[in-house]
Amino acid sequence: MATALTDDIDVLAKAKRAIGGSYIPAADEPYMSEAQQDYFRKLLHAWKRSILDAAAGTLQQLQDGPIREPDLNDRASSETDWGIELRTRDRQRKLIAKIDSALRRIEEGEYGYCEVTGEPIGLGRLEARPIATMTVEAQEAHERREKISRDD
Repeated sequence: MATALTDDIDVLAKAKRAIGGSYIPAADEPYMSEAQQDYFRKLLHAWKRSILDAAAGTLQQLQDGPIREPDLNDRASSETDWGIELRTRDRQRKLIAKIDSALRRIEEGEYGYCEVTGEPIGLGRLEARPIATMTVEAQEAHERREKISRDD
């Protein structure tokens, strides 16, 4: 069974295929150049569109009718699958807010820079997670602080 993270990766991969084109951001060009910003803007819009399309499909399936499995085990299995599907859609709904935030940061000229240190996040990290707001180092430090405060 696919995990929520796998679903996000699959949807992001689908978005990358959807924008097509031959341009791929390269380290040898100015960081967050107009071409790079345009690439990430298109990627974020395609990612959001993919999520919304998947959500519309789920909504349509829910509207088509209730689960009518005659066997109790089959019904339980179907209900479990629907529960997982709905949790995935809820997670993706929250992801849309992060995508919208990333699009806003592009428009404001803040995209691609760490919100903590102000340093470039890096193209590799943004390719893997276009909604990233911190460098890997800042994110790790943030997670360590969270873990320590949870352990207290």
